[in-house]
Amino acid sequence: MNFETKCLHAGYTPKNGESRVVPISQTTTFRYDSTEEIGKLFDLEAAGYFYTRLANPTTDAVEQKIAALEGGVGALCTSSGQSAIFFALLNIVESGDHIISSSAIYGGAFNLLGHTFKKLGVDVTFVDQTLPLSELTKEVRPNTRAIFAETIANPALLVLDIDKFAALAKEADVPLIIDNTFATPYFCRPIEHGADIVVHSTTKYLDGHAVQTGGVIVDSGKFNWQNGKFPQLSEPDVTYHGLVYTDVFGEAAYITKARVQLMRDIGATPSPQNSFLLNLGIETLAVRMDRHYENALAVAHYLEKQPLVKKIMFPGLPSDPNYALAQKYLPNGLSGVISFEVGDDRETAGKWLDALKLVSLEVHVADIRTCALHPATSTHRQLSEKELVEAGISPGLIRLSCGIESVDDIIADLEQAFRTLEG
Repeated sequence: MNFETKCLHAGYTPKNGESRVVPISQTTTFRYDSTEEIGKLFDLEAAGYFYTRLANPTTDAVEQKIAALEGGVGALCTSSGQSAIFFALLNIVESGDHIISSSAIYGGAFNLLGHTFKKLGVDVTFVDQTLPLSELTKEVRPNTRAIFAETIANPALLVLDIDKFAALAKEADVPLIIDNTFATPYFCRPIEHGADIVVHSTTKYLDGHAVQTGGVIVDSGKFNWQNGKFPQLSEPDVTYHGLVYTDVFGEAAYITKARVQLMRDIGATPSPQNSFLLNLGIETLAVRMDRHYENALAVAHYLEKQPLVKKIMFPGLPSDPNYALAQKYLPNGLSGVISFEVGDDRETAGKWLDALKLVSLEVHVADIRTCALHPATSTHRQLSEKELVEAGISPGLIRLSCGIESVDDIIADLEQAFRTLEG
């Protein structure tokens, strides 16, 4: 199936007389006829559902769909994008290990890696992703266990040179984990460029309607977990009677462990209702993403000519320094997100944002409705001034997420907001 068809049909095929739409299995548990059957489920000797924290038919359908869209062997949905990043890394790192991450990442992810993981005994080095490979490899340590970055950085909108980071991961012999939230698999499939694990905040474009909070981890199935660096996967798990994930589950070892160990112990399970809503959003992903990008490109051209805009970051513009990378990895489009600077201080940016009428001022992005945000005082508020600079966040930076309204109406609202600054 082509991508657009997968959005509608992958993950669920109704049998004769069954519901055409993915049903909502609004249940915490499932009934069985014998203790033997349940025992096999708990020993991972049989596939099936026995408790929604681990697996649910509605969630399973959307997991299979996302795995198909990204080109992975399996997926695990979580209750938020943050929990997806947390699980993706915690699945393979332990106290004493080391992670290399791009510094140009979402503020919540920056805090998670830079502070929470350090409290767990995991050291993190943040790097400038634009540095040459020869410089990046200097950060690799014997205890490095993962490389993390975003396809399109939020909100700096730097495009990741995936080939370079894949080479870095290969040099370290560790997996490359990429957050593909902004690009979505419609515009970029990082696994095809060498990524080993892909994560999303499904709250964003995959849902697209701001009606559910969720995340997902997709396993490419291509990384060699038996290289001696990941005993969690290649050595016996005493909680499953000595089962070895790589021996029993092969290419799906990583995603299976994430489900049966981390989801079992920590939770962060999406509700069946949220999985149902997420699936509805994904069904129109291909249609929506084209419109998001079309509107954003038109708005970016408008902002480029606006004298009150000091700087604009949108890799779809030939003038953007990331344009060449965008053409390489995202030739058909990016997302609907634009970042730009209005003034030199937070007050000027705030005044412009407060003047918006059609565009919503909200802590969200990647919605069908256009919204805007001031990262320095919201999503990245916990970062120090030094960390803000490293993440590419200036005092006047505004993140604008173009929805699917008439682009003329979007631009008209931006125009009247600029007039308030002129006055």
